[in-house]
Amino acid sequence: MRVTAGSRARVVSLVPSLTEAVAVTLPGALVGATDWCTHPADLTVPRIGGTKNPRIDRVLALAPDLVIANEEENRAPDLDALRTAGVEVLVTEVRSVPQAFTELERVLTACGAPGRPGWLDAAEAAWAAPPGTAERRTAVVPVWRRPWMVLGRDTFAGDVLARLGVDHVYAAHPERYPRVALDALRAARPDLVVLPDEPYRFTAEDGPEAFPGLPCALVSGRHLTWYGPSLTEAPRVLAGALRAARR
Repeated sequence: MRVTAGSRARVVSLVPSLTEAVAVTLPGALVGATDWCTHPADLTVPRIGGTKNPRIDRVLALAPDLVIANEEENRAPDLDALRTAGVEVLVTEVRSVPQAFTELERVLTACGAPGRPGWLDAAEAAWAAPPGTAERRTAVVPVWRRPWMVLGRDTFAGDVLARLGVDHVYAAHPERYPRVALDALRAARPDLVVLPDEPYRFTAEDGPEAFPGLPCALVSGRHLTWYGPSLTEAPRVLAGALRAARR
C-alpha cells in the first residue's frame, strides 16, 4: 500500500540515522530496524540484520508499508528483492548537509509526519552559521584500518568538516572511500588527523599512534556521519573536538 497524507506507515529502517529520525518524530511508526540502529537508546523493535546483510525474510514478515534505505549504506540487490516482493522502498542520497535536510523531510513525509518536526528546524538553524576556525586546516580522515581507508570525494562527512573549517586532503580523489597506504597518509602532511569512532572504532589507544607528531581529533561518528536529530548538536560537538586537536 502507498501511505496517504495524514496516515502513518509501518516502517522498516535500514539506516541508523533514519531510524533515529523516524523514532523521534513518529513514535510507533517503526516496526523494524537493523542491528546497528542504536538510537534512540530505548528503541525496542524487531531487528532484521545488518545494513549490508538484512534478512529479507524478517523484513517481509513485518509487513511494512515502507522500507527506508540509503544508496550508500544498503546494497541494491537487497532493495531489489524487497521491491520484487511488493514492498515500497524509499532510497535516500545524502552527500551534503543541505541535501540531508531535504532528504529527511522527504522521508518523514513519506512515513506520515503531519508537518516538519521542530528538531529539523533546529538542526537547520544550527548549520546556518556553524562554529568554525579563523584559519582553515587540512585533515586526513581515516574511516577504516587494515587496510587504511579515508574519506574521498563527494561525502557527507567531508561536507560536514568543510563547513567547520577543515578541508580533507583526499576530497578530489576519484574514489569516495579510497584505500591509501599509511606512509602516503603521513606524507600528505595534514594539519590534523580526524578519527571517528565508526565505522571503525578509533580510540585514544587505537589510531593516534599511527600518526606520530600529528594532532589527532577523536570524534563521534554519529555526529560526523549521521543525518538525523544528531545534526542539531553536531556543529558544537564536532567543533569542540576539532579545536582540541592542536599541535
